Amino acid sequence: MDAALFAAVFVVLWVGHSVGDHWVQTSHQSCTKGAPGWPGRLAAARHVATLTTTKGVLLLAAGWLLGLGLSAAGVVAGLAVDALSHGWADRRTTLARLAAVTGKGEFYRLGAPRPGRDDNPHIGTGAYALDQSFHHLWLLVAALLIATV
Repeated sequence: MDAALFAAVFVVLWVGHSVGDHWVQTSHQSCTKGAPGWPGRLAAARHVATLTTTKGVLLLAAGWLLGLGLSAAGVVAGLAVDALSHGWADRRTTLARLAAVTGKGEFYRLGAPRPGRDDNPHIGTGAYALDQSFHHLWLLVAALLIATV
């Protein structure tokens, strides 16, 4: 594997993730993607679609500008794994369960508003930190796939 190719792909995916998760995602998607039933599933699917498109566009642009020689199979495989893992985590109950099973449930709830109150509305929560960390792990896996397939 070409380490420079892996590094370039990872950086592009990380930037694409940050832009797609924070700038491209709509407020409706952010507030609804964890809701039960079809409204939550559709919001999550729309978010994952726009996020994956953002990453794909940036990856193809960087690949072309830098002459990275990306393979179509690698890009499709990497973005598919990333999209599936992102959608899984963003349904919220799935990641909350993973946090509980791994002993991180208390950290997951850190900074969350108390039940029945909106007394701590900010992004500095344990849930947000674990969410972003989970996504970064899968960006690594996606970059490895893209660089080696």
